[in-house]
Amino acid sequence: MQSIVRESIMEEKVLEPAQSNVGQCKKGNKGGVRGSGGSDRDNMRSWLPLSDTLTDSDALTASDIEPLSEPSSDGDPPPSTGRRINNWVPPNMAAPEIPPFIATPGITVRVEDCEPVSFFNLFMYDNVFEMVVEQTNLFANQYLDAHPDSHRHRHNKWHPTDVVELKKFWALTLLMGIVKKPSIWSYWHKNPILATPLFPRVLKRERYENLMRFLHFNDNALCPPRNDQMHDRLYKIRPLIRLMSAKFTDNYVPDQNISVDESLMKFKGRLLFKQYIPSKRSRYGVKFYKLCESTTGYTWAFRIYEGKDSHLDPPGRPDSIGTNGKIVWDLVYPLFIKGYHLWVDNYYTSIDLFKNLYCFETLACGTVRKNHRSFPQILTAGKKSRGSSSALRKEEVLALRLTDKKDVYMLSTVQDESTVPVSVRGRTEPLEKLKCIVDYSKFMGGVDLADQCIQPYLVNRKTRAWYKKIAIYLTEIAIFNAYVLYKQAAVQKPYSFLKFMLEIISKLILTPAPDQWRH
Repeated sequence: MQSIVRESIMEEKVLEPAQSNVGQCKKGNKGGVRGSGGSDRDNMRSWLPLSDTLTDSDALTASDIEPLSEPSSDGDPPPSTGRRINNWVPPNMAAPEIPPFIATPGITVRVEDCEPVSFFNLFMYDNVFEMVVEQTNLFANQYLDAHPDSHRHRHNKWHPTDVVELKKFWALTLLMGIVKKPSIWSYWHKNPILATPLFPRVLKRERYENLMRFLHFNDNALCPPRNDQMHDRLYKIRPLIRLMSAKFTDNYVPDQNISVDESLMKFKGRLLFKQYIPSKRSRYGVKFYKLCESTTGYTWAFRIYEGKDSHLDPPGRPDSIGTNGKIVWDLVYPLFIKGYHLWVDNYYTSIDLFKNLYCFETLACGTVRKNHRSFPQILTAGKKSRGSSSALRKEEVLALRLTDKKDVYMLSTVQDESTVPVSVRGRTEPLEKLKCIVDYSKFMGGVDLADQCIQPYLVNRKTRAWYKKIAIYLTEIAIFNAYVLYKQAAVQKPYSFLKFMLEIISKLILTPAPDQWRH
């Protein structure tokens, strides 16, 4: 029987220990498996035959498993005359240790009142606007000094701006995402059919266009050249990214379940790191990697894709987790040793990543491609009847196959292979479903939850300046994050997201302005 089993199993690479101490499991329950016996390294050196059909009626028992050969006396794995078999075993033989969740989720700052603008100011505070005002005035002066003849053009009658005026400009820009019109001039049109009287009362069109033209976030004169190793492709927007990222993490602690996924900001202009993702609604644009709270969609951390050759080296990153694993590691590592549960899709899922996260008491679950190099190929062999499932475990990692309309493959360090009853429309009795699948469907959608809420109100004005679109998009993310905090703090029935946005826009527009800025 063993010879038949050995021939049915494909060779898989055994996880090597990380090169540095960071990323290796410590002694104790980190990385350990209840009932496994021996250390992690000893477990990884046992070579076990597996059944080629792991169904409920034909599962392996302990008597079916025998070591193929013993380790040598010096502790090294035995020499192989054929293909080695990874130590995947029936899942009922071992279960992972589940570390407790020790973080205190919720708002970390005190808000004096429950006004929407108060929560908005937690993210877009005066220091942010002051930085934008300083850089906008600087860029306008640099441009006009380099183009002295442009002073004569009526659209370039520039005078310095300030925080109050910039807030009004920001409010009108956000309002354009709610009140959709075909062009900028339509908002200032005097035709009663198209007229929106608020816009000309707040800012003249020429002034708005000048502010948009000179809107800036960093000093061009200090930008390292492209051939410099210090060159930053996001240099034009980097100060705003730093300020916003810090506030996203400082103002809130996410609950236990978090998800990592990508989001696409629509942009069709020329840009080196522009992405084409046909599955996304925008298809073309700038890709954001986001870490969101699963239940609310709060964006706790984000990174912007800068190209394949971008330098991403998060602290303590093991060498074995690959490029996609770096993204997850960079987003999640501030939450290590707190018992978080991470949910990802097949773009990030790998055994190496999950095992290293487990060493830092961070559990993970995600779908995986059928042909993934570390997935046990015995689970992918043959056809299964609809509704059937099969699973194998290697130390703390559970590999699972579910056959429904199509096969679903998953890796998890969070759950076992147990099922839970689920109510299904049209059925009188609940249907038993794998807890792994039920939890994944429940907790994976954090990023999509935020995107769906923001999508109807996105500002999609055409511009060649990609960094201006990112600035507005980050503001929209900040508004949604503020809305999450507002709903948790509200003592009465909270506003809808649309009304919440309108309240913020109204407060920004009605900010009293000095006489010299009134139009």
